[in-house]
Amino acid sequence: MNIQDIKQRFEIIGNSPLLNIALETAVKVAATDITVLINGESGVGKEAFSKIIHSLSHRKHGPFIAVNCGAIPEGTIDSELFGHEKGSFTGAHETRKGYFETVNGGTIFLDEVGELPLETQARLLRVLESGEFIKVGSSKAQKTDVRVVAATNKDLLDLSMTGKFREDLYYRLSTVPIKVPPLRERKEDINLLFRKFSADFAEKYHSKPVMLEPDALQMMVNFRWPGNIRQLKNIAEQLSVLDEDKIVNGAELKRVLPPEKTGLPMVLGNFNNEMQLSERDIMYKFLLDLRKDLSDLKGVVYDMMQNREHFNNVPVNNNPIFNTSELNTVHHATPVTPTVVQINPSTNLVQPGDYIDITEANMEPESLSLEQKEIELIKKSLDKHNGKRKKAAQELGISERTLYRKIKQYDLE
Repeated sequence: MNIQDIKQRFEIIGNSPLLNIALETAVKVAATDITVLINGESGVGKEAFSKIIHSLSHRKHGPFIAVNCGAIPEGTIDSELFGHEKGSFTGAHETRKGYFETVNGGTIFLDEVGELPLETQARLLRVLESGEFIKVGSSKAQKTDVRVVAATNKDLLDLSMTGKFREDLYYRLSTVPIKVPPLRERKEDINLLFRKFSADFAEKYHSKPVMLEPDALQMMVNFRWPGNIRQLKNIAEQLSVLDEDKIVNGAELKRVLPPEKTGLPMVLGNFNNEMQLSERDIMYKFLLDLRKDLSDLKGVVYDMMQNREHFNNVPVNNNPIFNTSELNTVHHATPVTPTVVQINPSTNLVQPGDYIDITEANMEPESLSLEQKEIELIKKSLDKHNGKRKKAAQELGISERTLYRKIKQYDLE
């Protein structure tokens, strides 16, 4: 069966090269029993690929079931997938078969597999490796012959780096990965899809199909479609119901399209907007700017300390630059002659007569190691957010995966 026949049979619309590659992979792998992992954003139609794989396999006469792993509560998902024995938990009034038992000889589609709890992941790994499972509350292993097709809209390898997904399960699931492209990478298919949806809704609501004027069509093509095909279908239905003359221009379309988030990265310093900076480049730039600011401040303090007369009759405690509690931390590369000052307790003014030693010998050298500064920033951010790495990573301007790697690198567990 060729690709065009597959598209007609399963009502898949589009001629995008990326879509065709995904379909070709699904057709080739269907005849085997290999586990398949379908990657793609929400709304791209991952379930349609699982049905293609099942329908073209030797299991096509066996059962097929789609399970949304993210929609089942964590406390009951083991029972749903593997079944339970009577009395194994409160409310278990009778023995129940799970999906892996009822779908024996068929295909089970695990949508949003990245949402599975770690304990359930361990059970699933056993099924994939040995074809065995154990019901909740039982100690007896049972055999099952089920093909697993999984799907996710997350990067499972990233999740494994943070301990939220088993790495061994990831490699077991992704024997053959299929990448379903998002709608923004299938711009040539947007008009075809919209016309199909428009015709369907015209038949449903007994009205004329919605037509797009050139400016509206261009707006459609340029839109990023974060909700992908599902979002495009919703927009087509809105226009079919709300637009009276069924001829939509750019201004009318703009009223139903949600505002787009730019997602532009923050640029630090006087960087050229066209430069692409890595997270490490940005961090180092920040640290170097901080180092330069500290050096400039120390130079100002040194110059003022050299001018002894500048200290006469200056209220020290009211001047943030000359707070006496911080004088001994001032450091400058140029040797400083001890300055003779005295604070009159009755007037709180500096008077000649006594020493406050701010020489090089009495100052602790400040570490300007970029690595040390990076460690300090990470520690402060983690402390601020009570160890929550996601929020700390957002504040630092790096990905959670990068933060996890740096915590490992610097042994900050």
